Amino acid sequence: MKNKQAGMFMRALASVCTKCTVCRTARRKQEGLAYSFVKNIEGCVCPFCMAYERVYGRKAHEPGGK
Repeated sequence: MKNKQAGMFMRALASVCTKCTVCRTARRKQEGLAYSFVKNIEGCVCPFCMAYERVYGRKAHEPGGK
């Protein structure tokens, strides 16, 4: 994890995003309905996507390794 200051709670929220079917599809395919949905809601609605960005240092729809 890039951000060492992320607390246990924040990491727990981010782990939900890593297991989310919609977010995983968006990261893998980089196109389509799932990608558009995650790209548009992640920053303002979904607490899991916001935590993912904070912990891993990239948006929930951006591709990246584990």
